[in-house]
Amino acid sequence: MSKASYHFNILLRPEPEGGYTALVPALPGCVTYGRTLDEAREMAKDAIAGYIASLRKHNNPVPTD
Repeated sequence: MSKASYHFNILLRPEPEGGYTALVPALPGCVTYGRTLDEAREMAKDAIAGYIASLRKHNNPVPTD
């Protein structure tokens, strides 16, 4: 079985106390945080993978961005 490839936009918002919040608009509730931009991007990738795994587990369609 081939692995599907997805592309999602990520919004990176600097936080007043430091770090960055990463939001994925196409995936409601998919939000994470990183201390640096690179960490926030990596955390977002991990959050997206978990979100998609949950959608598949529950036989829900994966939205497109």
